[in-house]
Amino acid sequence: MPDQTEPSGELTLRTLAMPADVNVNGDIFGGWVLSQMDIAAGIRSRKRSKGRAATIAVDAMKFIRPVAVGDVLCVYTEIERVGNTSMAIDVEAWVRRGTDDERYKVTEAVFTFVAIDDEGRPRKVDQAD
Repeated sequence: MPDQTEPSGELTLRTLAMPADVNVNGDIFGGWVLSQMDIAAGIRSRKRSKGRAATIAVDAMKFIRPVAVGDVLCVYTEIERVGNTSMAIDVEAWVRRGTDDERYKVTEAVFTFVAIDDEGRPRKVDQAD
């Protein structure tokens, strides 16, 4: 697959990688990046399902390059599939590094969410968007 030069989906979250989020090698923890992606997918799933939704799976996550302190992490989301009670959301994380205007893709994954009611039970997702 050729290098992707533009993000896919809607910009859902943007945040700054801070020194408190580094591992022993000086790179940002992969878990921090994963949590930002989960937050973005949660925002998108809540909007799409018009209510509460919970993460039930993360599939095919692969890290492409490290994230550094000072990078601006931009998370893009796109609804891949809507089922009866669940949604699959494609999530891409990109960074803007320093003052250059170039973006670099750092990871991607598919997050699956289930819409839930006030008691935490699955609820139907409206098929019409």
